[in-house]
Amino acid sequence: MEEKKRRLKMPHAYVIIFLMTVITAVLANVVPAGVYDRVEDASGNVVVVADSFHEVEHIGCSVWDMFMAVEQGFSSSANIIFFIMFAYSFVYILIKNGTFDALVGFVLQTIGDRVEFIIPVCMLLFGILGSTMGMFEETYGLIPVFISIAALIGYDAMVGGSIIYIGVAVGFAAATINPFTVGIAQQVAGVQMFSGLGYRIFCFVIFMGIAIGYVWHYARAVKKDPKKSYLYGYEIEKMEVTVTREELMTMKMTATHKLSCLIFVATIAILLIGTLKYGWYIDEIATLFIVMMILAGLVSRFTASQICEYFIEASKEMMYGALLVGLSHSIPIIMENASIIDTVVHWLAMLLQNFSGLTSGIGMLFVQNIINFFIPSGGGQALVTIPILVPAGELVGISKQISVLAYQFGDGFSNIFWPTSVFMMCGIMRMPIDRWYRFVTPLFALLFVAQIVLLGGAFVIGY
Repeated sequence: MEEKKRRLKMPHAYVIIFLMTVITAVLANVVPAGVYDRVEDASGNVVVVADSFHEVEHIGCSVWDMFMAVEQGFSSSANIIFFIMFAYSFVYILIKNGTFDALVGFVLQTIGDRVEFIIPVCMLLFGILGSTMGMFEETYGLIPVFISIAALIGYDAMVGGSIIYIGVAVGFAAATINPFTVGIAQQVAGVQMFSGLGYRIFCFVIFMGIAIGYVWHYARAVKKDPKKSYLYGYEIEKMEVTVTREELMTMKMTATHKLSCLIFVATIAILLIGTLKYGWYIDEIATLFIVMMILAGLVSRFTASQICEYFIEASKEMMYGALLVGLSHSIPIIMENASIIDTVVHWLAMLLQNFSGLTSGIGMLFVQNIINFFIPSGGGQALVTIPILVPAGELVGISKQISVLAYQFGDGFSNIFWPTSVFMMCGIMRMPIDRWYRFVTPLFALLFVAQIVLLGGAFVIGY
């Protein structure tokens, strides 16, 4: 029996991603190379020209090219890799000076028996940030924090990770005024920026309700019977908590803890202002975390050498997930180098010619889900697909708004399912990939059905 269990053991995440890289390299030698012409529109966006697709000389991908793509994947994602390290290093300083313990204790003392309300409140908060400001990667550094908090209050790491990941991903997908998806897509489609807001708010409420209800139901089941956890019997690494729950319930905050909490709140506030008003992204936010890490260390009266040691320790803890980011980026690098992405988009767009009316809108939803595997960037996907699919949709009675809605849903919700995003998040959470899929597949199915229903509703009301 033990030998059988060993044979059925899930391969290492790095092995799975590398196998996907090999498969992508094989496809690059089979799928014809092709490109769309691209022009700069009135807003300065570089968009594709519909009906301009043409095949180019076959490029393919040799074994050497495949391994070079691995290196290029690490190079191209270096800013995200270091962002993850810097973000967690700031949090790690707050762990080492006891602020994390004190803050968790304060939350437990304040909430008491209503501790389970952390799930809907925090998921809704992150959902709103994703829906309005387009936050996603910016939340990576908080995932280990919530995994540890979930463990302390009787849940598993799946709940802690989902509060952040599911919350922000569903909010990002159910975008209301997300400038990186809806903003770009509506601009390219030629409709008024952020028009149709009322229906998108309605969609946001439905999707967040489904996501919160699903995670909350699972969390209650796990707390009642830990054996119902998909992670039962698997040890997830989480942040060090130096005291028991009983001690946390009586812990008092020191002046250092209060100052550190103030720094944490100020960091989030500056992050929001920088992102919303000044267009900050990974580089600027990573810089913010570097500054705040040093400031928190000085407030804690750590020496310069101690701060450096804690930075190294934090980086070691995040290395597994950070390197997974670089390895997973090798897949889109191969497709881009071999010029097969536009070919795939063209083939999928041609399939839509077989549909009409609402079925065409649902077809767009399927197509966008598939395209999101090849073009993980929401904004990048809009610039490629919207100029192609919007005119095709209008020919069969689909409005520009519904085409944008289909793009928005297809681009966003598959982020919790497609390997290009899931493998990276499982790496950060140090979670087995197969366990995540056991948890998230029913939720993804529920959300997908809701997408079809809401697209149908949009068609009926003439959205």
